[in-house]
Amino acid sequence: MVVTVQRDFYGNGRLVNPSDLLLGTCTAGSQSSGTTVVFQIALQECGSNLEMTPDVLIYKINLSYAPTTSSNVPIIRSNPAVVPIYCYYPRFGNVSSNAIKPTWAPFSTTVNSEERLAFSLRLMTADWRAPNPSLVFQLGEIFYMEASVDIENHVPMMLFVDSCVATLTPDVTSNPSYEIIAYNGCLVDGMLGDSSSAFVSPRPEANKLRFTVDAFRFINSPISTIYITCHLRAADINQTPDPMNKACSYNKATSR
Repeated sequence: MVVTVQRDFYGNGRLVNPSDLLLGTCTAGSQSSGTTVVFQIALQECGSNLEMTPDVLIYKINLSYAPTTSSNVPIIRSNPAVVPIYCYYPRFGNVSSNAIKPTWAPFSTTVNSEERLAFSLRLMTADWRAPNPSLVFQLGEIFYMEASVDIENHVPMMLFVDSCVATLTPDVTSNPSYEIIAYNGCLVDGMLGDSSSAFVSPRPEANKLRFTVDAFRFINSPISTIYITCHLRAADINQTPDPMNKACSYNKATSR
């Protein structure tokens, strides 16, 4: 069995140390280069496991990546990973003409499909059918905002908006600032007497959350442009509401 591993393991330009990689219990061989790490072992070596079905022999082994760092450095810049490798060989038939190639997906495919979530926050039209073509609002109008997470290549998820803050610059830490959503999902802007801001219920989909905000500006500032920065989070689809996972609006009738 020959396994060739790209040192750019996560596809982010950071090369891993060959010594941090193991195929089963075995280290890399001398054929490794500056960009690849090569393992060449017998099918029965390095702790591989054999399974047998009526039609095929399946050799299983794990490629492990365990990043190391200096003992006096308190941070690490990469996560460990285990990539299962399966080699399938037919139990019957003539295989003398060509080598049989294992059928396993590259690890980069797994990373792309399972580890990366695409979040979005958009200003929508009043009917929620499309993004608003204009970013100009008059006082007295309403922002229709839709937060979502793309789950096309992921298991179903529930979206939450933990916080939203408005500022005069893209810097979320700048002053002045105004909290629209705080406390892990409370739309606190709706507590003001002149505000009707609220989450839209029910959700259109679990991975989407809509809310409205009455247009406003900062006092004592000649700048009319505002920036709204939100922290979006995805949780398990079966997540029930609790203090950390909620989308709550203020009810003026009950003051709650």
